[in-house]
Amino acid sequence: MERTLRVGAAVFNAGDYHAAHDAWEDEWLALEDDTADERLLHGLIQYTAAVHHVRNRNWSGAQGLATSASEYLAALPSDYRTVNVGGVRTYLDRLAADPEFGERAPPVPLTLDGTVVRADDLSFEGITDAAAIVAADSERFEEDVIADAATYGREEVESGAAVTRFVALLFEFVGDRDQRSLIYQRLEQHVGRRRSREDDVSDLFD
Repeated sequence: MERTLRVGAAVFNAGDYHAAHDAWEDEWLALEDDTADERLLHGLIQYTAAVHHVRNRNWSGAQGLATSASEYLAALPSDYRTVNVGGVRTYLDRLAADPEFGERAPPVPLTLDGTVVRADDLSFEGITDAAAIVAADSERFEEDVIADAATYGREEVESGAAVTRFVALLFEFVGDRDQRSLIYQRLEQHVGRRRSREDDVSDLFD
């Protein structure tokens, strides 16, 4: 659960509000209804959806989801699983009362253990999860490029390589939304070169 929470929080805090729910959805669907963990993930998923609707100026959608999300989180302690549930709930209540409030105030960042979770706070496996989620949410990025970059990055980590190009680019891809398209181009180029080298070696034995 902690890895799931961290990945979703990092994606959300990077500004990928629509994508963030994908980090939590599979685990949420596997939980028994009305347990504390189920209510937490359900509430967070609806929180991300409410913020997404604010960004699209869908006031009725934002208001309805803010109300529902707050209800799911209502019975939980304000720091359940060290998530800032109380702060999220306060923001949701303001949004439910006045959905246009979301245009005047940014969404409350998600924290764990009192710290705003950023891409740099994730483990390597966490960043590969986050990168896959971000890529799947956009038609601009090829999911197989991100998957291959994760494979090559894992090889860098396991070999103890001094230069971890793929690892660094995956962290930047998730964490820097403003420069993401440029970072993806660099990642795509490096993946393409690595694939070409592998194909060259493979052809020697054909």
